[in-house]
Amino acid sequence: MRNALGLMLASVLAAVVIAGGWYFYSSRADQGAPKTTAARAADPLPASAKLAAKDDVETTAAIAAKPTAVAAAPAPAPAPAVVAPVQQTTTCTNPNALGVSRVVEIDTTGGPGFGFEQFKQFDFLADKEVVLTFDDSPWPHNTPAVLKALADECTKGLFFSVGKHATWHPEILRQVLAQGHTVGTHTWSHLNLNGKKMTEQQAKDEIEKGFSAVKWALGTNPSPFFRFPQLQQNPALVSYLGSRNLGIFSTDIDSFDFRKENTPDKIVSNVMTKLDKLGKGIVLMHDFQKRTGEALPTLLARLKAGGYKIVQIKAKTTFDSLPEYDEAVLKELKVPAPSATNARPVSSVVQTVSQR
Repeated sequence: MRNALGLMLASVLAAVVIAGGWYFYSSRADQGAPKTTAARAADPLPASAKLAAKDDVETTAAIAAKPTAVAAAPAPAPAPAVVAPVQQTTTCTNPNALGVSRVVEIDTTGGPGFGFEQFKQFDFLADKEVVLTFDDSPWPHNTPAVLKALADECTKGLFFSVGKHATWHPEILRQVLAQGHTVGTHTWSHLNLNGKKMTEQQAKDEIEKGFSAVKWALGTNPSPFFRFPQLQQNPALVSYLGSRNLGIFSTDIDSFDFRKENTPDKIVSNVMTKLDKLGKGIVLMHDFQKRTGEALPTLLARLKAGGYKIVQIKAKTTFDSLPEYDEAVLKELKVPAPSATNARPVSSVVQTVSQR
């Protein structure tokens, strides 16, 4: 009896030990087993991970789309920049250059006229002296070609700029001034001021607006020198220019470089034939014309070989444009006029003097 009871207790104890071992083994196995792919896919991402992924996709997409959007949008037209005064550079590196023999300064008070084709009063050139003048500047390719020819010979000219051309190509006109040349004007749009349909007021507008346009292009006042388009003048306008203290330039020698039949060689021949006959003079050319730039190197070489000397024209003072025409040019260019109300800070206009 006693042996049977002991055997039963031993069996129960063995069963308990076996069950406990199985439970322990199963728990450890569960903890160490890898999760299935399905189980990991079903697990939701943390909120921060979701946000990071969303932001990354949107940012990348936005950056990728920007170049296409920019390329498709039309570029706004740039507003004309406010130009600063031109710094002149006149260094000459050619020891055998034609150069400038002397510089003449003109007092334009009262509107003196020069050039014997129309004015006979002021004979200021000595024998073998020449003044080089150029009309209708500035113009792409053609004006730079003229500037290069002059620079190669370290000599200077007097340029009469058309106002519209100046507003179209201000950077070229600034090159003219920067290279030490003198800049006057040639009206706003090169109309014949002596035409039958041209009123006196319209002619004055052409003159004044031309000066304002050149002033805008240069960023500084031009010289008070003026040439009539086609040399077409009348006493009333000559008198008006005198009241504005503007020197008027006609010519002694016309190159006729504007005529289509005149080749560069013919232009050189025109000038030298007349110059050799007169012995001196103011030469009229057009840097607007391509053939002028092509003819100029040969012409300058011929002048040097012939013993001619270049006289540079400068003015005693600059020209003060009229504010209403300055504003008209800005309007033409669609540049807003400076506002007087924006010139002062708010604190200098409105101040608190008492407060509750």
